[in-house]
Amino acid sequence: MESGLINIALMVTYVLIGIAVVAVIVLPLIKAIDDPKTLIGTAIGLGILVAVFGISYAISGDEVLPRYVAQDVGPGISKVVGGLLTTMYLFLAAAVVGILFTEVSKVFK
Repeated sequence: MESGLINIALMVTYVLIGIAVVAVIVLPLIKAIDDPKTLIGTAIGLGILVAVFGISYAISGDEVLPRYVAQDVGPGISKVVGGLLTTMYLFLAAAVVGILFTEVSKVFK
């Protein structure tokens, strides 16, 4: 009996996640069609994200430890993961600096 309820709950969860994903994709597109100027900001943000990842990918190493070779991790995957981690660290640092700047600027207002 319990597994039947769990299966139903999982299916409902999958449906709700699907609805949320569709809403996240479709609603901004509808808004963008109403006001195309908002796409410029999105394009700039996406461009910055791609540029930072490109730089991070270029500087990341492609070393693979022997224990990862056994799990089919090659130099290409290692370089992509390194680039993604470096990108995350850079954006995390930018977020922390932004938060600190905002709080410090509030003190002096």
